[in-house]
Amino acid sequence: MKFYFPDSQDQVSPSYDFLNDEYSVFRVRQRDDRYAHQVVTPAPYKGILVSKAIVDGSVKGAGKYTAPQRQRLYRLGVRNFFRLPEGMDSLGDCGAFNYIDEKIPPYSVEEVLDFYEGCQFDEGVSIDHVIFGYKPEATDADVDPAWAERRRISLNLAEEFLAGIEARKSKVIPLGAAQGWSPASYADSVAQLQDMGYKRIALGGMVPLKTHEIMACLDKIEEIRDKDNTKLHLLGITRIGSMEEFSQRGVSSFDSTSAFRQAFMDERNNFHTAERTYTAVRVPQVDGNPTLKRQILAGVVSQSAAIKAERECLHALRAYGKEQLGLSEAMAALETYLTLVDEKKWEKYHKNYRETLGERPWRHCSCLLCQDLGVEIVIFRGTERNKRRGFHNMTVLQAKMSQLDFA
Repeated sequence: MKFYFPDSQDQVSPSYDFLNDEYSVFRVRQRDDRYAHQVVTPAPYKGILVSKAIVDGSVKGAGKYTAPQRQRLYRLGVRNFFRLPEGMDSLGDCGAFNYIDEKIPPYSVEEVLDFYEGCQFDEGVSIDHVIFGYKPEATDADVDPAWAERRRISLNLAEEFLAGIEARKSKVIPLGAAQGWSPASYADSVAQLQDMGYKRIALGGMVPLKTHEIMACLDKIEEIRDKDNTKLHLLGITRIGSMEEFSQRGVSSFDSTSAFRQAFMDERNNFHTAERTYTAVRVPQVDGNPTLKRQILAGVVSQSAAIKAERECLHALRAYGKEQLGLSEAMAALETYLTLVDEKKWEKYHKNYRETLGERPWRHCSCLLCQDLGVEIVIFRGTERNKRRGFHNMTVLQAKMSQLDFA
């Protein structure tokens, strides 16, 4: 089972100064910053996925790449741009959720092939159009006509895409995108893609589905899947507890950002371990917290007092991490600062913070980030700590994957 990590220009600076929360004046982001596969060993994924919408933009506007970054990607190719190690694959797709509100996808087959070939991807997914929901009993005759049309569009574009690959004699390995709203419609999409000649098929639009719904679709697909030749890819799906069952139904790869994004997007499940998750300790910067800034401007909180409390809080956490200070003292310094920031949030999270600090989960992790950063890895504060925690979470996911039985 192969895990692809979707790129969104997520890098960290190896020279970042955590004590002073500042970058080196000599830092050049594209040259110096590092991707997850460069900062943890072994690499926490087997491939990367890059969307055309992220690089070139879509109807929602510009992508996440600057013009110089985009030009550099096309010039160097995906392997050199991302400094991919030997054996790590690259997969391109269109980023269908970026144009989900449009009646038709905003890209032509020629444009997508130009992107895949120009960036020298190993594999590329055909253009698809996400269907909005799931109705397991609905047929083509009684489903929302817009859903049926999106499936038809996806299949037509898949046929054009494969023809384009063959006409160009492209080296890009094609994946046909299957959309559906039910087990039967997904199975029919896969059957048609197989008939076209696809050996790799990506199942899209399943992110909102519950695990048993995904399983129902895979079971139906299994009835028509060419067991000897057709392999499936799950777009945007993790579900680690079901991966062995997914594998038994022809799934050979998946992509997801959930483990990474939980580090800074989830309310409580920020730091992952093999057994459970922990809440990261929020220590916002005085000048970066809107609530605190408003209180300072209104004269409710003294700026100098806030800065002093922030510094003492960080000092206490670091001393605790080095076993130079007890848990009660560290929690007291944390309370002093966080009640200034937002007393309600302190009431909401302080038991979680005590648990995280008390159990010191970073000390039981062998990943290079935890060994290097110590307590800093569980401090929720700024992109450098948060992304490193996300990278750590992916090492946990990869370790769990390595223990599964995919025979």
